[in-house]
Amino acid sequence: MEPAAITALVEEAAKKSGLLWVRAAGPRHRAQPMWQVWHDGAIYVLTGGIEQPAPEGLTDRAFVILRSKDKGSRLLTIEASVDVVDPDGDEWSELKPLLVAKRLNLPDGEAAPERWRRECVVYRLRPTGDVVETPDDPSTSSHAAEPPRTPARTRVPRPLHLRGRPRRSRGWRSGA
Repeated sequence: MEPAAITALVEEAAKKSGLLWVRAAGPRHRAQPMWQVWHDGAIYVLTGGIEQPAPEGLTDRAFVILRSKDKGSRLLTIEASVDVVDPDGDEWSELKPLLVAKRLNLPDGEAAPERWRRECVVYRLRPTGDVVETPDDPSTSSHAAEPPRTPARTRVPRPLHLRGRPRRSRGWRSGA
């Protein structure tokens, strides 16, 4: 695809879909779904506090996976540079109403921007122009990731329906 077509596709996909996946650059990082806002040629994601968690290892580069709004399938994977938005800057003032409008089911309504300023981090993901996957050149890998490690274990015995019911003697029915 032509670079201009890819830029237009990125913008259209980011504007139409409020959901994308972000994976920090480097091995061993997992893609994580995130809600986002498209503004001035960049994707903004809000993380921290009671909002969505930031992908592990998100520092200076990330891969952004955009989906097709009508089909919901993987559409495009791009590389993006990562910057943190200063909560005291002019950019933050521009983003506040956009973030409030995109965020569904706010627990604190109009007080959310002040909580975000205190507790959260807004990342700016600006596309670098490097494209990993396009509709014309889709990835052939399975994109399967190893499940994350967890200390959770099941310590209860297997349910009876997996082992079967214990047999009872015939004498029980006959009253003997």
